[in-house]
Amino acid sequence: MNALAQEIEGFSTARLRKQSTRVTTVTGKKLVETRSGDDFHVTRDTERESDAACGFVQDLNLDLQVGIIRPFLLLSSQDAAHDIDTLKKLKVTHVLNVSYGVQNVFPDLFTYKTVTMMDIPETDITSYFPECFEFIKEASQQDGVVLVHCNAGVSRSASVVIGFLMSQEKMSFDEAFSAVKTARPSIQPNPGFMNQLKKYNPCHTNIYD
Repeated sequence: MNALAQEIEGFSTARLRKQSTRVTTVTGKKLVETRSGDDFHVTRDTERESDAACGFVQDLNLDLQVGIIRPFLLLSSQDAAHDIDTLKKLKVTHVLNVSYGVQNVFPDLFTYKTVTMMDIPETDITSYFPECFEFIKEASQQDGVVLVHCNAGVSRSASVVIGFLMSQEKMSFDEAFSAVKTARPSIQPNPGFMNQLKKYNPCHTNIYD
């Protein structure tokens, strides 16, 4: 059983709070995905649709902004990970996908690794660090460039990159967070990830040694 399945199985229904996620589809339709225990349903987000009708302009632009953390380490949303021109321009060779339900679209062109994790505060994100860091280190040692992404490039992938800097460069949380925030200003790990990162005390194995 993989780590995600074990994690899901470990949650009791009583511990799982109602989770609602607002989604804008590629066609601009606004939806709300709601989970409560074993129940899952999708409804139209009429509140945001009415906002748009009152003069708010929908932002349907792709998020192709890529944070250059290190010459071999990049951070982005799934949009950049799916844009071949962006990937080629940045000389990407490896892609670390830590999203949920996002496909790897160029398997013949890049070396992929998928580490599926959920963007909820209860997720033990540090448990996924070893396999993520190993993939990043392998890419670096092969003189490659690895792009780390989740769905929005804000929480999960940002947390992995922050943890990587803390582990590999002996940075404090504040230093690592600041470095990643400077490279990609939109990052915002969820509160659970923030707490875990602040308490994270890695065994340092520097890839530059």
